[in-house]
Amino acid sequence: MNPNAQTLWHAPLWALSVLLACLGMLGPFAIDTYLPAFAGIAASIDATPVQMQQTLSVYLIGFAVMSLFHGALSDSFGRRPVVLWGVAIFTLASVGCALSQTIGQLVFFRLLQGLSTGAGIVVSRAVIRDMFPPADAQRVMSQVTLFFGAAPAIAPIIGGFLFVHADWHAIFWFLTAVGAALWFANWKLLPETLHADAVQPFNVRNLLRGYREIGSNSRFFLLALASGIPFNGMFLYVLSAPVFVGEHLGLAPQQFFWFFLFTIAGIMGGAFWSGRLAGKLPAARQIRRGFRIMLTVSVVNVLANAFFTAEAWWALPLISLFSFGWALMVPVVTLMVLDLVPSRRGMASSMQSFMAATANALVAGVLAPLVMHSTLLLAIASLGLMSIGLVSWLWVKPRLAVPFQRG
Repeated sequence: MNPNAQTLWHAPLWALSVLLACLGMLGPFAIDTYLPAFAGIAASIDATPVQMQQTLSVYLIGFAVMSLFHGALSDSFGRRPVVLWGVAIFTLASVGCALSQTIGQLVFFRLLQGLSTGAGIVVSRAVIRDMFPPADAQRVMSQVTLFFGAAPAIAPIIGGFLFVHADWHAIFWFLTAVGAALWFANWKLLPETLHADAVQPFNVRNLLRGYREIGSNSRFFLLALASGIPFNGMFLYVLSAPVFVGEHLGLAPQQFFWFFLFTIAGIMGGAFWSGRLAGKLPAARQIRRGFRIMLTVSVVNVLANAFFTAEAWWALPLISLFSFGWALMVPVVTLMVLDLVPSRRGMASSMQSFMAATANALVAGVLAPLVMHSTLLLAIASLGLMSIGLVSWLWVKPRLAVPFQRG
């Protein structure tokens, strides 16, 4: 951590947690807020469903590609400038979305949003480890995960309200206001947390050497899989929600909130408990508990869907418990990833985010359409995704030094 960390932030530590959590929430807000208005936007600008899907696809592609560079840039130019520039570009891109009159314009500005919004998510992780010793860093990372988990539930509600009571342009004006407020808050409050001794030279040779060192580190690769892939065991159900909730569980559109309520409650509960266990339970044991919960729930989910017709009263709690297990272990694994390369934490965060975003895009574009029409296939796919993370953790665990002994 930065040796001057205690002198950089004078407000209560919870305020820094909230500031960093808001940076992490920007991405989910950019995705989920406008989803309720898909049909309305298509009708307004004469776009086809396929063209509207492109507004989501280009965002995810832009987010994944640029995630490779946000953290590396912050290792050279500092955390604060990268965050401020990223949020500023996101805000201007949101203005462009609000003013778009054609599908081409909307796709372009959504791409710009995707390229910029990852700055806050990626760099905030590096800031946490710059500022806090291991146990405190786990608590803050858990708090960020808790707020991050609330965003997908809140965003569609806000977007739907704005669309019904104003129009779809109001959704992007809302994102503009969020971006402007977040930029001002970070300009006013966010300190530069990268210590002068940790600044990396900004040149092609140094960048390529860093990417090669991290990319060829098997421990980094396996830890990134352990943290990112199990998330898709839950995310698969989110992506399949219209079919899973509406067709399989037979819930009316106004009852969809139950699905999101259970999912978000699981994430927030797991993140809260992870923070409570920080410094009290060895990291490996906490990760093991998280995977045990996910494995047990996944097996029960497969058996239940194999022998019974899916019903909301048992299907939704199972997804909630799975989310709880993931949120219990992911703050710990994320910090392990950052501590593998303490001199390049920004780049490590970038590559971890890139791997997670790529996995999310593959699940969204390839796997979800293949399995969403069968609850049994959904359950098997969820178990398979979780198993990739579990096997990665079991493989890498003996190769790790005792975690969280460095300051």
